[in-house]
Amino acid sequence: MIRINEHYTKLKASYLFSDIAKRVNAYVSAHPAKPVIRLGIGDVTEPLPPACVEALHAATDEMARRATFKGYGPEQGYAFLREAIAQHDYAARGCKIEADEIFVSDGAKCDCGNIQEIFATDIRLAIPDPVYPVYIDTNVMAGRTGPNADGRYAGVTYLDSTPANGYVPAIPTVATDLIYLCFPNNPTGAVATKAQLAAWVAYAKQNQAVILFDSAYEAYIRDPQIPHSIYEIEGARDVAIEFRSFSKTAGFTGTRCAYTVVPKTVVAYDAAGQAHPLHALWNRRHTTKFNGVAYPIQKAAAAIYTDAGRQQTKALIDFYLGNAKLIREAVQSWGFSCIGGDNAPYLWINTGRDSWEFFDLLLSQAQVVCTPGAGFGKCGEGHVRISAFNSRENVEAALARIGAALR
Repeated sequence: MIRINEHYTKLKASYLFSDIAKRVNAYVSAHPAKPVIRLGIGDVTEPLPPACVEALHAATDEMARRATFKGYGPEQGYAFLREAIAQHDYAARGCKIEADEIFVSDGAKCDCGNIQEIFATDIRLAIPDPVYPVYIDTNVMAGRTGPNADGRYAGVTYLDSTPANGYVPAIPTVATDLIYLCFPNNPTGAVATKAQLAAWVAYAKQNQAVILFDSAYEAYIRDPQIPHSIYEIEGARDVAIEFRSFSKTAGFTGTRCAYTVVPKTVVAYDAAGQAHPLHALWNRRHTTKFNGVAYPIQKAAAAIYTDAGRQQTKALIDFYLGNAKLIREAVQSWGFSCIGGDNAPYLWINTGRDSWEFFDLLLSQAQVVCTPGAGFGKCGEGHVRISAFNSRENVEAALARIGAALR
């Protein structure tokens, strides 16, 4: 008889954002006259930069002419986009990343989940807490963890991110093999210094481990001392894979384009101790299971790197950071401590109370949606995440409502 992958039964009953959607939809159905403002899920609200829209239109016109029509493209991405990424995102910051080490995809979330396929199922995991759910859930699905007990899966080294350590986890005291890091962090908005990342690179080298570095929010960094890429750290090319996305950088959440960097120098080992370049393994997986991002989308993404595109994208990010600044000032005026909002589009608020209770309070009393911290892990309890992705008008209205509800 056909059987299921029983590792799926270890997962929590549903996905965090599905739980939020159910609660919000139930409230909206019961109170149709009370409009809800959503500052929970990290979806953008502003239109694509004009340079991207122009490129998208031009590429679509190309698809309408026989002479310029494009069929299947290279699964790894068109050279024009990979070369632009290598030049502007890496060479400009002193990082040695070649164009053929970049793999274009339809989302960093997908790549963060799919990358685990190239690793053995009995490796030791190190995953932050709180954390973006895809890191842990995909490893549960693959069978790398034991059951969930008291909010944590057996077999995982959890990297606690708490007020005591500034929400930047410390190096573990035990050896691990596959390490997930995200900076600027989702959900906390915390950033890591070069010294902190250098310690992780040294740890990975010592333990022959690999770091999976999610840098989807790097474009929001405004502090010149904070690294945008792990490859700004000496030696990281040998131990790190990096994920980036155009979703929050240029509003591509509905357009879908991202990329993963797998240097040819990063390796993992077989049972006999033989080293294998992960670049070749990921290329094999990518070309087998992915058919490439649409040509017009890649042309739109490449437009980000033009002079006009860079200016427009920066203005877009500055707008969201302006929202974040307003939220941060309001949160502090309410007497809560928080992190994020300065180098990230998220604010992580220490409410000092049950996070789902606080979520329900904001929904019922202020008609504002946040994200309960408990959904991101055990260390998220007592916190909520508020996103800066919305119109200025909605952010200001939401803050006024919350302030009134808390009074």
